[in-house]
Amino acid sequence: MNRLNDVAGPLEKLDQPGQPRKILVIRRDNIGDLVCTTPLFAALRARFPDAWIGVLANSYNAPVLVGNPDIDEVFAYTKLKHRARGQGRLAALWQRLALVWNLRRRHIDEVILPGGMQASALRFARWVAPRHVVVASVNLANSAHEVERSFACLAKYGIKETPPACKAIADEPLAARIAATLPAALAGRRLIALHLSARKPRQRWPVERFAALARQLHAAHACGFLLFWSPGAADDPLHPGDDAKAAELVAQMGDLPVAAVKTHHLSELMAGLSLCAEVICSDGGAMHIAAGLGKPIVCFFGNSDAARWHPWAVPYALLQPASCDVVDISVEEALAAWRRLPTA
Repeated sequence: MNRLNDVAGPLEKLDQPGQPRKILVIRRDNIGDLVCTTPLFAALRARFPDAWIGVLANSYNAPVLVGNPDIDEVFAYTKLKHRARGQGRLAALWQRLALVWNLRRRHIDEVILPGGMQASALRFARWVAPRHVVVASVNLANSAHEVERSFACLAKYGIKETPPACKAIADEPLAARIAATLPAALAGRRLIALHLSARKPRQRWPVERFAALARQLHAAHACGFLLFWSPGAADDPLHPGDDAKAAELVAQMGDLPVAAVKTHHLSELMAGLSLCAEVICSDGGAMHIAAGLGKPIVCFFGNSDAARWHPWAVPYALLQPASCDVVDISVEEALAAWRRLPTA
């Protein structure tokens, strides 16, 4: 079978709900991309309740799917740039080869590529050797959201409704353990999450403004705060983090009721965010996780495409200055945005 033709050409009777099938979705990019694909999983499960639905992700984004009831199995490989210290290239490549062989032996019916015709995803699809490879056949406007872009793949299954909300499942026992470690000053308070990290420099809101915003919110509502960030040292060549910024923010918040929640694993971030009433953050993976948890969000957008990446199907207030640099967002603008949330 010529799989390039199969990608481009018509697929046979994929919209028959009673047809038994094995479906593999490949989404091997960032955390936000995978969260924005969860509406696709929900729609597939609703249409094909008896199908086997698997997901090929990577070790970095796969924890997003833990506990997701729409998925039967998650397969994760390690990208070379995500290798743990001491893990060699050959070991990572051997693990990837074993994973592909496992999938190939399952005789997958369809591989879905929500991210489009990415070369690496296509390679994985060919190695898995499914009967069909499915990509979006719908021409979307440039303003289409990433959820809509992913969901468009399902038109070939006859699924054309509006995508549902994103889905992230927090580990409740882990959330309870985090809650048990919080200082007594936070007990009974409404908790607001502050996530200060952002991959792009133009998405990084200054620490002193987070502190000033927290002071105004506390003065008006007596709320408490959980602080989240990307852990690690800023000069770590593999995984640069914001430990120093987090410590600086705690110091600047002074006597406010705040707990710094250091999340070494994505599951800890999900559990910690689940404890909060609202989330204040820049565009990024944490923002999409918050949306998947159903949290109202104030989000700062610098040089990101807000039409494509805004929080999906949750209340949000989005701030993006004309300069496309979040340093030009004032504390007053952030406070006004928070007050626009329906929960404020």
